[in-house]
Amino acid sequence: MKGHLAVLLTVVAASAWAQQPAKPQEPGKLAVAVIDVDTLVKESAAGKEARTRLQKLADDKRAQAAKMQDEHDALAKQIQAQSGTITEAKLADLKKQLEDKEVAMRRFDDDAKQQLDEAQRKELEGLEKQIMPIIKELGQEMKLQLIFNKFQSGLVFADETTDITDVVLKRFNTRVTK
Repeated sequence: MKGHLAVLLTVVAASAWAQQPAKPQEPGKLAVAVIDVDTLVKESAAGKEARTRLQKLADDKRAQAAKMQDEHDALAKQIQAQSGTITEAKLADLKKQLEDKEVAMRRFDDDAKQQLDEAQRKELEGLEKQIMPIIKELGQEMKLQLIFNKFQSGLVFADETTDITDVVLKRFNTRVTK
């Protein structure tokens, strides 16, 4: 989630830096800003919509997994209750069904995790495509040479005056709702 945007921010910052005319910078004149990407994802209208879609998918998968677990548990209870009263062949058949359900549950869990990860990746890529032009535009307007992801760039300190998250968030929400 954060990794894609962090890499993209670094690439945009590097390309913005590379496009600057070659001129010596005075010490202390480097224009730098930071953005809290987590805040953008959590508080933007588009981010909230993406999280809602992901939550619905996760809830659907949990409901399917719960149904499978209930079927498994019912079969296990049936085996326990009937183990002394049914034939060995029937008991073996029920135990095979139980094993098959366990395998199906593990496969479902793996598939669901993959589907959720893929959905999250796609949602984040969609957000990145929408927000990166805004970040680049603001960087140019504010004459910034570098914009860092506040918590993913290895940054250990940033004065709060360099944080432009609110400006980006406001413009992002304005553009997305149009």
